[in-house]
Amino acid sequence: MYRILIADDEGIMVESLKGILLKNYPDRCEIETAKTGRAAIEQAEYFHPDIIFMDIQMPGINGIQAMKEIRSFNQTALFYVISAYDKFDYAAEAIALGVERYLTKPVNRRTVLDVMEEAMEKVDQMRRKRSDQLKVQEKLETVVPLVENGFVSSIVMPGELQDADYYRQLLDITQQYAFICIFRLGQSVKEEKPSEPMGISIRPKDFYPQFRAIVKSYMHCMIGFSTSSRIAAVVPFERPEIKYEERIQIIEQVRQIANRLEERLQIHFRVGIGGVHSMSELRFSYQEAARALQESGSRIIHSNDIGSRGAYEGDFPAEVERAIFECLKKGDLEGMRSQAGVFFDWMIHRYPSSRDNIRLKVLEYIIWAEREAFREGAVNYGFESRDNYLTQVLAIEDYEHLRVWFFEKMNAACSAIRDRREKQSETAVTKAKNYIQEHYGFDISLDDVSREVNISPYYFSKLFKEESGENFIEYLTRTRIEKAKELLREGNLSIKEISSLVGYADPNYFSRLFKKQTEMTPREYRERNNV
Repeated sequence: MYRILIADDEGIMVESLKGILLKNYPDRCEIETAKTGRAAIEQAEYFHPDIIFMDIQMPGINGIQAMKEIRSFNQTALFYVISAYDKFDYAAEAIALGVERYLTKPVNRRTVLDVMEEAMEKVDQMRRKRSDQLKVQEKLETVVPLVENGFVSSIVMPGELQDADYYRQLLDITQQYAFICIFRLGQSVKEEKPSEPMGISIRPKDFYPQFRAIVKSYMHCMIGFSTSSRIAAVVPFERPEIKYEERIQIIEQVRQIANRLEERLQIHFRVGIGGVHSMSELRFSYQEAARALQESGSRIIHSNDIGSRGAYEGDFPAEVERAIFECLKKGDLEGMRSQAGVFFDWMIHRYPSSRDNIRLKVLEYIIWAEREAFREGAVNYGFESRDNYLTQVLAIEDYEHLRVWFFEKMNAACSAIRDRREKQSETAVTKAKNYIQEHYGFDISLDDVSREVNISPYYFSKLFKEESGENFIEYLTRTRIEKAKELLREGNLSIKEISSLVGYADPNYFSRLFKKQTEMTPREYRERNNV
């Protein structure tokens, strides 16, 4: 079917054209008519014609103006102008609008049929072209995820990095740098314990197309397939370093993505974000994102908020080994000792006669743990600091003494990490408190203080609460109220002046807040303190 709009203020002309078309193409044409330019525009908006016969001279909005308006929302309609005026200026404007033909009245039947044959062929060509484009797009929608997955895999899987440049050409990636986000699936929102790994009932293939569509609607990225309970996305970046403001924007953007995913898919997500690296070193960003996911508490965690550390992959038994080093990295001494004991027992029961292999594994774990402590900044490196390790481990014959030596070294590394993390947290929170004490009289926010200590607001808020026992606003408010009490006791300033000095521009708000904190108004407090 061809949708045809006839716009002409002469009723005889409209009926004549309509009669010719219906007689010769009775089952192929759907026709609407209009007698004014305004009516033609309104008809075109809801009817979406393929072919438009337009008169130039009509009351109100003329044909040229009507065509300009219709062209603004319909780029494919074919215009055929029919006019009693064979004027050059009209013809020139019509040509500029892409009119197919300019016909002068009266128009005979043969001309109308020739024009219709021409118009229908052009419409058919456009439809075929559009159909071909949709087929290509449909094929690309199938192929592009495969190519993107190949690219992501070439980065995160060992031995496949040589293919990365090939995939970059296919995907037209011009940026030299990028970072990686790892989306870890949790339980269905209907289930409990959302931080646990993905339940059996959740199958990534069932929601993967929706996942891709949602993530890509927020950021330009390449998305891999689901690996176990994780989906990695590579986000191209223009520079080798990321500014603080950009990091905060990325965290907020990813938070919005996670919220949208949970809303649409009814599945909990946690997201780890790695740092910016060159394309050839993106595996480090993947490792950083994976480490960020190991942090407890925050749902969206950027690796820059927790510092740089190495990547450790378990071998056998993987779960116990991973648990040992997860506890170690958290400074969880009791948890690390428990898991290390399980692993040591497994070794001596499974391979009781493999004494050298057990010694080697013990030594490997100790060096591994000390390397982790070094990466945390918990210990310094000395080339000769382990000069007696090999001698000691080879001299130990029975497994119980080996266990004691193993635990002693592992405990030392874990304790160093624990002490370092506590010191770092205390340092950041102490610095933040000092900043608040110096700037409480200004309009400061969580973002301002987070920037001062170079930690994202979300992670800083969690850290501040854990170390202080109160959140940022509570501490700031308490600081301001305590300072206001001092000024009230001095008695030299008005309540309005005191309100401004402690950071509140509105004295009424200050008075309400003061009463909420002290159960007295500022005036009552001043009177009770005999000032």
